[in-house]
Amino acid sequence: MNTITQDEIIQSVADALQFISYYHPLDFVNAVTQAWELEQSPAAKDALTQILVNSRLCAEGHRPICQDTGIVVVFCDVGMQANIHADLSLDDMINTAVRRAYLDPGNKLRASILRDPAGQRINTGDNTPAVIHYRIVPGDKLEFKVAAKGGGSENKSRLAMLNPSDNLVDWVVDTVPELGAGWCPPGMLGIGIGGTAEKAVLLAKESLMAPIDIQSLADRGAQNRLEALRLEIYARVNALGIGAQGLGGLTTVLDVKILDYPTHAASLPVALIPNCAATRHIEFTLDGTGPANLVPPPLTAWPDMTYEVAPGAKRIDLEHLSREEIATWQPGETLLLSGRLLTGRDAAHKRLLELIEQGEPLPVDLDNRLIYYVGPVDPVDGEAVGPAGPTTASRMDKFTRPLLAHTGLLGMIGKAERGPEAIQAIAEHQAVYLIAVGGAAYLVSKAIRKARVVAFAELGMEAIYEFEVVDMPVTVAVDTHGQSVHHSAPLIWRQRIEQMSHQ
Repeated sequence: MNTITQDEIIQSVADALQFISYYHPLDFVNAVTQAWELEQSPAAKDALTQILVNSRLCAEGHRPICQDTGIVVVFCDVGMQANIHADLSLDDMINTAVRRAYLDPGNKLRASILRDPAGQRINTGDNTPAVIHYRIVPGDKLEFKVAAKGGGSENKSRLAMLNPSDNLVDWVVDTVPELGAGWCPPGMLGIGIGGTAEKAVLLAKESLMAPIDIQSLADRGAQNRLEALRLEIYARVNALGIGAQGLGGLTTVLDVKILDYPTHAASLPVALIPNCAATRHIEFTLDGTGPANLVPPPLTAWPDMTYEVAPGAKRIDLEHLSREEIATWQPGETLLLSGRLLTGRDAAHKRLLELIEQGEPLPVDLDNRLIYYVGPVDPVDGEAVGPAGPTTASRMDKFTRPLLAHTGLLGMIGKAERGPEAIQAIAEHQAVYLIAVGGAAYLVSKAIRKARVVAFAELGMEAIYEFEVVDMPVTVAVDTHGQSVHHSAPLIWRQRIEQMSHQ
């Protein structure tokens, strides 16, 4: 019987986490490429282009696909006859691997994990601990499924305890629009059915580890009830017209995965967990013959494309921005930003509002400025900043009105839609909301030429930075009148898809 060593486990998990930080699974690349070829919405096609170009750049440069390098989730099947030689517990081995991977100086990954989650929320500094699930199974091997789950998509998870007579498909189709675009579509929907509440959620999460295969399933036809459910949900969700990044289009989901488990006669637990456009997961087996052999995909697997902004894009000088100018921007319009740009996320916004409430001066001047909702990855090899894609803007909704009311802030940049309260505040203060593409973090960072921390350095990646950008592409999502593309575009594309289905 071969011996599985502590070093093999640590090295394999650490290598896997680095690997998935910059290599998309090829099934995902192929599915996005197919969606790009079929897409008719110009805005969605542009977003898909950015996602594909970003994916290839990350594969070439070994840099993170997304600035949110995720919370580590591990499923480990432990063979009952496995011979493991180790001083550390399996939990400690996995967390040692996480620490090694996330602090790797050649490709340092963003530490996003906070201890004391309902209190002081202090960053652990190395992205530990991982969320780990074990099963004891027959055999003498260790089988790992390793994922790095982004916070934006994880926050859109849903659990419902339906009545046995309820229509599960209707619940999913009604729920997906409520998620908005903060989960960075297109991606996968993981669905767990049955068991108990916690079992359904676990099934949904594990289902996301499977490869994308909905097209081959559609070609051969469903052979059981779960496959029929997958096809029905896939078709009905895409018919909603939400599209890439919520900008309206033909593809909202690339696949629907379902796992089920027997449940109580009185119950129908259903969990839904979306996976984003930075989907990161890998499987490997350790049998005592050495660390996992992770084979890089060939770069020829990616489509040969570059990102070029549409000819009608408007160049904006951030150094001379005014309220009069932003009033001319139209929903859906593409802008290229150049000049100085401030950043700020949840923790920084909370600090700014506390200072305003206390009548204290702010550490940064927001007058006639834009603020970008981002927590970047640390730079390497002379980069100004690491991958720096947008975070979910709706988390800042509760700060929007007071910040606009007490400063000269002109607008914000994030991803996905804003809520009604934030949109009303934007309109009342004649501000704007712009979006960058979630899932294109490394591509976005190419537009950032300089970066420096200007406030709240102790917050780490949540500090306020000042970026100097050149031709950073963004889209006008909410104009000064409160018109939102995330409200109008999906409605338009839902009608177009319905019309196409009747032709």
